[in-house]
Amino acid sequence: MGQAIARRLGSSKTVLLADNNERVLTSVAESLSADGYDVESQPVDVSAAQSVRALATFAASLGPVVQLAHTAGLSPAQASADAILAVDLLGVALVLQEFGDVIAPGGAGVVIASMAGHFMPPLTAEQEKALAHSPPEELLTLDFVTRISEPNFAYPVAKQANHLRVRAASAHWGRQGARINSISPGIISTPMGQQELDSPVGDGMRAMIAMSGTGRIGTPDDIAAATAFLLGSDASFITGTDLLVDGGVVAAVKAGSPYS
Repeated sequence: MGQAIARRLGSSKTVLLADNNERVLTSVAESLSADGYDVESQPVDVSAAQSVRALATFAASLGPVVQLAHTAGLSPAQASADAILAVDLLGVALVLQEFGDVIAPGGAGVVIASMAGHFMPPLTAEQEKALAHSPPEELLTLDFVTRISEPNFAYPVAKQANHLRVRAASAHWGRQGARINSISPGIISTPMGQQELDSPVGDGMRAMIAMSGTGRIGTPDDIAAATAFLLGSDASFITGTDLLVDGGVVAAVKAGSPYS
């Protein structure tokens, strides 16, 4: 998804790529550079405050930071609950904080969340407030967060927290003259998506695709198109909200459509 977004939006801009996997980072940077994009790259660990701060500082040194797409994430098929919470929960909070300080007036950001956040049972008001407003360094020590041990529960909690965190961050970003939103993709044909389809929950995912309004798996370009809208001038009155880009899966499930 990050590559698709960079290709769609990166022409005539300096594109800064960041990834925790330096081999992948180098490969993508070389591919984009070969296609004529002006590319910079820097390794980052989104779960480490100093690493995210260094990335934001480097981004600002390249010129006005006008667009941010945060796509880093781990799924239940890839990682433990602790790793998912570190990357998908803490990582998003750190990026929102650090880039909220360097985003240029008129700029905008998008956090890639997940439709999984829309399937979570409602949290208590106290839990929502804690996830939305606690300093990033306190998130992983929240009592109810420390009790999460299952990856299949950590993931939707983190993604619902992304929605809450973006909503709360919109005021700070607004004081910078900028906007911030999230996108909740459905089942997308990426390496992560394919791992999920090959996992024990794969049959359920295929059933959800079949019952959805579009009846197909999503593509990275579907997410890039939605990101281009939210980062562009046509979305200048949209901030602090989440856009479902799931082919109608959540609508079908919540409407009670049968899987068969």
